[in-house]
Amino acid sequence: MSELSTVSTELTESAVAVERRLQAVLLDMDGTLIESEHLWGEAEAELVAELGGEWTEADHEANVGNAAEPVGRYIIERTGAVHLTPRQVADTLYERFHAKLERGADLRPGAKELVTMLAEAGVPAVLVTSTERSLVETAIRGIGLERFVDSVAGDEVDANKPHPDPYLKAASRLGVDPGRCVAVEDSAVGVASAADAGCVTVAVPNHVEIEPREGVVFRDSLVGVDLEWLESLVARVRA
Repeated sequence: MSELSTVSTELTESAVAVERRLQAVLLDMDGTLIESEHLWGEAEAELVAELGGEWTEADHEANVGNAAEPVGRYIIERTGAVHLTPRQVADTLYERFHAKLERGADLRPGAKELVTMLAEAGVPAVLVTSTERSLVETAIRGIGLERFVDSVAGDEVDANKPHPDPYLKAASRLGVDPGRCVAVEDSAVGVASAADAGCVTVAVPNHVEIEPREGVVFRDSLVGVDLEWLESLVARVRA
């Protein structure tokens, strides 16, 4: 390659870097990247049955996206198991869920392709999950935690989803502007967290309905998500 063409290539690559408004993609895990909500539902139903209660699909849907201790409080209210603390219920629920995860969790359509595409393009991908740290590596092994530049777990924030703290922490640790990050979520709880943090938010509803919200973009799946489309979302907001 001639010196002129080398310089030209370097200038072109530099221009692309300057034009890129997208600074990071922040990804929820359960229900967004992995098909695990049914595993949570099974674990919840088994535990509630042991405590003498009955767990319905409506109960599960009411808790999709929530952190462990709020689910524990809900189960105590549902069963009257006041001899237990929310933390004790959460710990037992996590043990059951972990056992199910060991058998493997399917990936959501397009999930691995999206994370791979971001890695190859040099766009930081961060896992932002309500699930506690002890389960994260096992849960996401179908993609690999090493494919993400960072991860924020549910027990590593002062206030979990639907509060904005998880997404604000993810952006802060990267040193990026939340408004130049695209967050991807599958639940109303997660969408509230991401949108309130100021992220450009993509909702991919899975097990629960998500009400329309200004500034939130809806998709049927992650299949076909590419860098150009993600860039366009940020450009539209920042224009």
